[in-house]
Amino acid sequence: MAVRSSRFAGPADLHLHSNHSDGTESPATVMRQAHAHGVRTAALTDHDRTTGWDEAGAAAVDLGMTFLPGMELSAKHEWRSVHVLGYLFDPAHEGLVAETERIRGDRIGRAERIVRSIGRDYDLRWEDVVAQTTPDATVGRPHIADALVARGIVRDRTEAFDGILHPREGYYEPHYAPDPLTAVRLILEAGGVAIIAHPVTAGRDRMMPVAFIERLIDAGLGGFEIDHRENTEDGKRTLRRIAAAHDLIVTGSSDYHGTGKPNLPGENTTSDDMVARLIDRATGSTPRLP
Repeated sequence: MAVRSSRFAGPADLHLHSNHSDGTESPATVMRQAHAHGVRTAALTDHDRTTGWDEAGAAAVDLGMTFLPGMELSAKHEWRSVHVLGYLFDPAHEGLVAETERIRGDRIGRAERIVRSIGRDYDLRWEDVVAQTTPDATVGRPHIADALVARGIVRDRTEAFDGILHPREGYYEPHYAPDPLTAVRLILEAGGVAIIAHPVTAGRDRMMPVAFIERLIDAGLGGFEIDHRENTEDGKRTLRRIAAAHDLIVTGSSDYHGTGKPNLPGENTTSDDMVARLIDRATGSTPRLP
């Protein structure tokens, strides 16, 4: 699907969230915020759902931006939470739809279990969490954090995740997620391009073993989101070497969540050449051009 670079030249931020998952703003507002920060090519990548594509795409085109449909698919390798960004796939692909429905369904059950557990020690109820979501939202721990803020138990999401929602506090509950190989395979089968999001963070979810990353590459992984504020410098150097050796796509993004995180649109960006490679590789859907 050849698209000339001149049609989407300009700063590209390929990792943005709306209130259809754990962001705090509507898809259209996310695009307006991205535009206000100088972004000219943007992707909406809500967790495990695509319901914001039409609104975000229409807003982006009205602003003279190029819009790339995307999603952040939840996965898990051993104890690590792994997020796989999928771009330009077919949102009606049967296998991918079934998997995201399973993930979202289990997220709701997990969130309810966490809230019941927290509610034994703090004044928090499930209704408080529901009040922090939109009808289309993928309910998750950020919404619990917002409920804790609304109840005056913590000051903000950061305090919630550093405290009550930290695994050491004993309220953590696992949720279903496929292994990364399955996630990559499903995105490819749906005609999309798979990119590992923030793959070299510090702490518990640190970099996957290189041998496993090589398996993902063999399975068709498109590349890595390297320029991201949570990636370590050592990790970024390692992944750049791997990406160069395999001629992979390298992206940079903000992971914007509205007021849910300090990240700002355009704080990291993806080059025009890499955007072109991503678009040319995809067959499941097309970018929306101004």
